[in-house]
Amino acid sequence: MRKYYDQITRIAGNVVTVTASDVGYDELAVITTRMGSSLAQVIHLEGDQVSLQVFAGTQGVSTGDRVRFLGHAMQVPFSDDLLGRIFDGSGKPRDERPPVQAPPVEIGSPAVNPVKRLMPDQMVHTGIPMIDIFNSLVESQKLPIFSVAGEPYNPLLARVGLQANADIIILGGMGLRHDDYLTFRKTFEEGGVLGRTIMFIHTAADPVVECLLVPDQCLAVGEQFALQGKKVLVLLTDMTAFSDALKEIAIIMEQIPSNRGYPGDLYTQLARRYEKAVDFEGAGSMTLLACVTMPGDDVTHPVPDNTGYITEGQFYLRNGRIEPFGSLSRLKQQVNGKSRDDHRAIMNSCIQLYALCREAREKRDMGFEMSPWDQRLLQYGKLFEDRIMNLAVNIPLFEALDRCWDILAECFEPAETGIRRSIIEAHWPKKEQLASA
Repeated sequence: MRKYYDQITRIAGNVVTVTASDVGYDELAVITTRMGSSLAQVIHLEGDQVSLQVFAGTQGVSTGDRVRFLGHAMQVPFSDDLLGRIFDGSGKPRDERPPVQAPPVEIGSPAVNPVKRLMPDQMVHTGIPMIDIFNSLVESQKLPIFSVAGEPYNPLLARVGLQANADIIILGGMGLRHDDYLTFRKTFEEGGVLGRTIMFIHTAADPVVECLLVPDQCLAVGEQFALQGKKVLVLLTDMTAFSDALKEIAIIMEQIPSNRGYPGDLYTQLARRYEKAVDFEGAGSMTLLACVTMPGDDVTHPVPDNTGYITEGQFYLRNGRIEPFGSLSRLKQQVNGKSRDDHRAIMNSCIQLYALCREAREKRDMGFEMSPWDQRLLQYGKLFEDRIMNLAVNIPLFEALDRCWDILAECFEPAETGIRRSIIEAHWPKKEQLASA
């Protein structure tokens, strides 16, 4: 027997408060109004006062309307029919195709027990040298891309999705501009991967509560595919928009604000999502790559600050490039020793020499006299930026390693690179190779 509650005591913004009992956190409800019905979700419980975030807004809702609780949290249908589909934050199709009819799975489930996890040890190849060589992405890793507004973080994310060796790609867009959404769709369609991609898109014009549901839907679906043995790559953009949605609801609920107005449980809310990355024993894996925009390029902002404590490194995107200094993959040592015997040597040598190049540029800019060694460092820095750091470079790992060797050989003698002799003898380019490079 359905039980209705009609004691709506407060309407503030898109939040409705009703007097009710036997209700669970995150539970769904239907509010019946004179204009129809609206779906809502429980976001706060205090005694018998239940606060609901209304998906479509509270316009038309009055204190005399009836509320019916559904007895379960938000669910998303799961089957292979999801592949190639695009949905909004509430799970409704955006692609003008029929809804997916499949058994539902609940979103927002707890992270996987560590006992059931495997130590990450498989590299995710992206075709981007600054990732593959210097900060390798590893299966089941959780990594953010720290950026500022205006940097090409969404094109970078789309390119990783297009080129990564993954079976399933799941994109979660939060607060996206409509043209960014269309760019993702066009990139995946033209790249031929839309058939193994699932997109959950919340635009800036959509209800704020749908923004909060996007990552949970992506991760719930991704987890199910990983349990089937698939390698799943989940791309989330932008987690700052997700956090701002949390802040907006916390303000409406009159919660005591924490740092810069964000709710006090921001760390927990972010960790609930990031910690879903997993490599299942005897099954597949789920890798998570998330964009985090930093207002004012401030890494101490609460969102990147909390994210940095939870995740396993970060990529810094500045001036259209992934910065080698500050970017870090804490799991790269699990894979870069297995790729090729010169991987770690190239990684260390190229970054050390590029740091010396930065010092040589400072000397030049300050008017100091430049030595022949400084001139070679400047030459190396320019070649390294053009042939390796440039995000337009799109080559496999081994070709990228060979290109690094060619750059070193153009600028330095073998003994000047700091690489041990056995590696030099095996990989240093011959003169005819340099002539054809």
